[in-house]
Amino acid sequence: MTLPRPLVMIGLLLLIVALSVASMSAGRVWIPWSDWASQRGDPAWAILFELRLPRTVLALMVGAVLGLTGAALQGYTRNPLADPAILGVSTMAALGAVLTFYLGAAASAPWVLPVAAMIGAGVGVLLLLALAGATSSVVTFILAGVVIQTMAGAGVALALNLAPNPWAVNEIVNWLMGSLADRSVVELRLAAPGMILGGLLLLTQGRTLDALTLGEAGARSLGVRLDVGRMMLALGAALAVGSAVAVTGSIGFVGLIVPHLLRPLIGARPSGLLLPSALGGAALTLAADILVRLTPASTEIKLGVAMAALGGPFFLALLISMRRKLA
Repeated sequence: MTLPRPLVMIGLLLLIVALSVASMSAGRVWIPWSDWASQRGDPAWAILFELRLPRTVLALMVGAVLGLTGAALQGYTRNPLADPAILGVSTMAALGAVLTFYLGAAASAPWVLPVAAMIGAGVGVLLLLALAGATSSVVTFILAGVVIQTMAGAGVALALNLAPNPWAVNEIVNWLMGSLADRSVVELRLAAPGMILGGLLLLTQGRTLDALTLGEAGARSLGVRLDVGRMMLALGAALAVGSAVAVTGSIGFVGLIVPHLLRPLIGARPSGLLLPSALGGAALTLAADILVRLTPASTEIKLGVAMAALGGPFFLALLISMRRKLA
């Protein structure tokens, strides 16, 4: 049974507010509400506003663009398995970023890493749409993603193999696992413009995605410019995913899980899923980040590892469900 879309969005917003409050307090050092009014220079103030506030905002923004990109890719391809990570887009962004570590360019200027990640994500999206963007075949689409992911993974492995020193290898590996730990206002300022612009571009494609439910011929008969829509989708996904990956590393499965959880609640209309998927992605990513902070371990579990542990079984269950429907 579907629910009114505004009601679902209000519920998601309330969940985000509750999680944001919890995120500001939760961690190895618990900060009670009474310390929120502490003065500048106090250790509690530094933890709250220099560490946890940027981390919370970044988690919300990264989750939002990953959920939004997943919903947009699923709507464009009419394929429920579309996701930036599964289809190699995030891996291509990671390859672009890893090359800056390998070449030593990441330290030359703060904008080099985000730009390289955006270029990598853009190339990944264009390859994906060129190989399988016009088909609704699950097999073809997954194979296209596997090809892109394999190529990007091979490039990352080669960079690791040829890294000039063990410190470079350690830096690349830690970054690839994906994390929001120790992120500050600097990373937030670097990533926010690309994520906001990319997200806005994706949100403008609702009419194109709705028209594509009638097929490409039907969409053209409604006056939709599919070539323009494809380029806007590619540019939006590249900016959003590239900016997110540049500051957090690879965090997968958000774009796959969230649209599937929301579709039974608000319906399958692609344009109607975009904004709720952004809100759901923000809530899921922030909740996962809070959990990794509270996990009793000697070192904090990487967020990308936690999301893979959650998303892997979900993806398997989804494949089994689709196989039963096709049988």
